[in-house]
Parts: sequence; C-alpha cells; structure tokens
Amino acid sequence: MELHLKGKVALVTGGSTGIGAGISEYLAAEGVAIAVNYIVDKPQVDEFVDYLNAKYKVNCTGVYGDVSKPADDDAMVKQVLSTYGKIDILVNNAGIWPTEDMKDMPDENWIRVININLNGPYLMSKRVVNSMIERKIGGTIINISSKSAFQVNTGGHGHYTTAKAGVNMMTRSLAREISPFGIRVVGIAPGMVRTPLNEDKWNKDGLMEDYLTRIPVGRFAEPIEIGYLAAFLASDFARNITGTVIDSTGGMLI
Repeated sequence: MELHLKGKVALVTGGSTGIGAGISEYLAAEGVAIAVNYIVDKPQVDEFVDYLNAKYKVNCTGVYGDVSKPADDDAMVKQVLSTYGKIDILVNNAGIWPTEDMKDMPDENWIRVININLNGPYLMSKRVVNSMIERKIGGTIINISSKSAFQVNTGGHGHYTTAKAGVNMMTRSLAREISPFGIRVVGIAPGMVRTPLNEDKWNKDGLMEDYLTRIPVGRFAEPIEIGYLAAFLASDFARNITGTVIDSTGGMLI
C-alpha cells in the first residue's frame, strides 16, 4: 500500500536495532527521512544509516542521546530540527528489559528502568509535540508498549511492566490533550518479537518452546512487522485512530 509518507521526517529512539530497526527500515521504505537515535555502537548505527540511504534513497542520519536525560532530549530535537526543519513522526521505542525480582533489585535499577521506559517517552513527546505546535503542523507520536503492560505471565520484570502500563495511560492522556492541534498519539503493544537480544535470552533460559505454545498464531513476529503497523499508524489512513494501544502480540492478549 502506498501510504503517502514520502517527505515526512521521523525520529525513532533506539532506532538501529531490534524493533526500532524494523520500524526505521519500513518507514524509510515508504520514503520517510529517519533520525535514528542511539546511545551505543556508533559504527553499527552509521552502517545501518548508510544501508537505509543506499537502499531506499532517503536522507537518514544518526542522532546520539539518552532519552532519560532532558538535556540529551533537548539536544536531539534541536539537531533533528536543524537538519530537517521539522519532525512529523516520533517513535518512542528505546527501552531496556532487565530481569530481577522487585524485592531484591537495587533501588537505582527500578529508577533506571522507569526513567528510560516511561520518563523517556514523556520527555521526548513533550519536546516534539511543542515543535509541531510551534510549526503549526500535525503529526503522530507512536509509543512502543508491550504485552507486559496488560498481563504478567512471568516474574522478574516488575519495573518493566509498570513502566509500560504507564506508557499506555500516557498515550491516552496526551492524545486527549493535543488532538485539537492535529497531533495523534497511538501505541503499539508487541508480544514476542525476534531480536538478537531476545533470542539469546530465550534460548539461554530454555524459554523458546514455552513461549511458542503461548502465541496463538504459533510464531514470533519479525521486527519489520511492527514497522508495517507503525507506518500505517503514522499515515493519514489512520487519521481516526488516537489515544489507543494496538495489540500486535499474535493473539497473546486474547
């Protein structure tokens, strides 16, 4: 489907690996210029950006910044606006998924997960929304949530599930406030997605087959499939969708 996104500019946090890379790639395939946010592995990010530019003939660039730090968020938005003149799409994807029981985790570990997975999307959204309002352009904020925001099947991720549940409510609250400005806010809740980090963890812990039995469609999603949904939600075909989180779990929330 031609989504008519060519010429748009997107900032994708954590945009060079896993789900973020799938979203960045499919948006680029639709002609969107991508600012790919990262905090580590600059050579890998540069290689990914070069790949997107060569394959899809777009103007992508890497943007360094820790989404949990307001000063970094200010610098990122300033850099993207200086490079492209606008931001039409923000994808709040950056996140971490450590495993540790709530009763045992150091306080700073809880705070770190909340800062990155919940405060980061808020800090980025606030800055991008204000840039859209200042320029009198509409746009779309896409928050990457999780199946874990709705149900807890295993222990060890209390900080993560709490943060993602907060992202869901933030999505609704922000959408309620800024819809009059022509800005939509939507969320995507992935389930099990094939990424190098996840597969290493699942194989190591012997969880792969167990997870497969819990997915009604019988398979893990590929990152690009989350990209398909993100691109649709960013397009005018989804202009009546805001303030909700789309289930992309392969049926795990049935």
